[in-house]
Amino acid sequence: MFSKILIANRGEIAVRIIGTCRKMGIATVVVYSEADAGSLAVEMADESVPIGPPPAAQSYLVAEKIIAACRATGAEAVHPGFGFLSERAEFARACAAEGLVFIGPNPGAIDAMGDKIASKRKALEAGVSCVPGYVGEIEGPEHAVTISEEIGYPVMLKASAGGGGKGIRIAWNRRDVKEGFSAVRAEAKGAFGDDRIFIEKFIVDPRHIEIQVLGDKHGQVLHLFERECSIQRRNQKVIEEAPSPLLDATTRAAMGAQAVALAKAVGYDSAGTVEFVAGQDKSFYFLEMNTRLQVEHPVTELITGLDLVEQMIRVAAGEKLGFSQKDLAINGWAIESRIYAEDPYRGFLPSIGRLVRYHAPKEGKRDGFIVRNDAGVREGDEISMFYDPMISKLAAWGPDRGAAIDGMGQALEEFHIEGPAQNLPFLSAVMDQPRFREGALSTAYIPEQFPDGFQGLEPTPWQLNVMTAAACAMHRVQTRRNGHALSGLKPAQPRDEWIVVIGDKKRRVRLADADGGLEVELLDEQHRLVLSAVDWRPGRPVFQGVLDGRRFAAEVAPAAEGFRIRHRAARQRVLVLTPISAELHERLPVKQAADTSRLVVSPMPGLVVSVEVVAGQEVKSGETVCVVEAMKMQNIIRAERDGVIKAVNAKAGDSVAADEVLAEFG
Repeated sequence: MFSKILIANRGEIAVRIIGTCRKMGIATVVVYSEADAGSLAVEMADESVPIGPPPAAQSYLVAEKIIAACRATGAEAVHPGFGFLSERAEFARACAAEGLVFIGPNPGAIDAMGDKIASKRKALEAGVSCVPGYVGEIEGPEHAVTISEEIGYPVMLKASAGGGGKGIRIAWNRRDVKEGFSAVRAEAKGAFGDDRIFIEKFIVDPRHIEIQVLGDKHGQVLHLFERECSIQRRNQKVIEEAPSPLLDATTRAAMGAQAVALAKAVGYDSAGTVEFVAGQDKSFYFLEMNTRLQVEHPVTELITGLDLVEQMIRVAAGEKLGFSQKDLAINGWAIESRIYAEDPYRGFLPSIGRLVRYHAPKEGKRDGFIVRNDAGVREGDEISMFYDPMISKLAAWGPDRGAAIDGMGQALEEFHIEGPAQNLPFLSAVMDQPRFREGALSTAYIPEQFPDGFQGLEPTPWQLNVMTAAACAMHRVQTRRNGHALSGLKPAQPRDEWIVVIGDKKRRVRLADADGGLEVELLDEQHRLVLSAVDWRPGRPVFQGVLDGRRFAAEVAPAAEGFRIRHRAARQRVLVLTPISAELHERLPVKQAADTSRLVVSPMPGLVVSVEVVAGQEVKSGETVCVVEAMKMQNIIRAERDGVIKAVNAKAGDSVAADEVLAEFG
């Protein structure tokens, strides 16, 4: 077994690998860019080596720097994690040439399956059912249009060396192909150093189901069942689960057998994933093989009890797998939610900034479920524009799917992040939607469930009660403290009757202390709320309590005459007013929104890649104004109206903030 392993990665996967190495008694080395100098991975590793500036092309993607770090520290093996160099056959060969062990598949398997064009050819030769498409070299946009029209719209443009949802566009017509081709090629070149593209038919209403495979260097290859990864935005997974609610035992066995056969055909000898697109009728087609550890591997670990990182290390060291296919079984259900620094209210665009507050839910066994949180950050860390916006991966296990969903919902409720925007409200919304609970999934889930974009969910009657009780409790605490400060003697007795305003709903309440908690009588509804086990004091961003016997946690912040409260996907401004104040509020004029129709603004912080207009130019609605890039994603900003450009306020190479004005119409 190895005595020292170098981890050629960053963030949560570096921390994850360090954890397994510690368990196995293996020393660790991490490499880091200037942006990651103070990271959790650097703090946890036994040794660390700087490898250059923040851009990945100058640090994490430079194989020579990784190998030099191995030489300097005496590391015997390299674990690449996922992304970066994890699927580069030339890197695996370079490691071997230096006498280093690459903890991943052999270079031949990477060559055969890591290249999506080559993998499709190999799958076709092996008799695996594949999605119709074109797997040859594509000369340019016009050639891409010709191919697309032969296949039939819609089609998907995909980077041959891609992964992680990068370098993918769905095209519904000729214009989409022409514009998407250039964007995909640019993203592919920037993220993977390979701008080749292939085109395949886009299956309408598909599900994304993948099979985890594991092989050793002695010819044994097994599958560890499936994961469903259909909840996606921008073709990147957001919520994954194992097993899939679609599959029956027969389909599961058939998919597993195909995945194993394909892996054996290329001599696969590590952890890898064979991805399929599945129809609602349980038909399935091979998409690609990822020759690395997957981001979503925790759900497989939770239902099998295996540590995939440990298995990869043992296989790389030459050990045989210590179990056979018949030894494996599915135990319970697991769901993973990817916590991203992105704004779901603005089309899931990336966000950056410092984690001013970061409070993750307690891990381990809970009441009926298990919580696991794989994170590479701490409170105070910076979310950089140079890398993927993932903050952590939250997973919940339960004895069945319903318990796993309930556990995930509660864990998300307890998660609190301040600083960059994050997607906790969206993830909570999905857990609370009947369609998700029924398992009626597809890769179009998000646009179908939120056709006008995510704006949260309206509060349920239970959530209205949560917000009412929490606001009353916080208001009572503050009133008593203010009274105590003013009197200098003892807390003043607060009034008991108030008007609670939530949106357009008014509730008359009467408050009474009750065994360390609060009793809230809803005077017009002849109902009484009992709030107990209250855990809050002024300044705390989370209010926790038990309402009518049901535990909850809500995100809270002060607002004039009340509070801003978010419970899961419902967020409201909640006012606690005297009757006179409530009457006066109704007379206040509605504030008019500022007219921004003449401005073209950046939807996210990032780097301006190109500006396609000049002052005085006439443009039509839908035409490209500029391209802004952040976190490995290019965003094409289009004109939303016809008109003449009055001023251009940005140029290629500029760093811009969210809502910064890029151009103005006359």
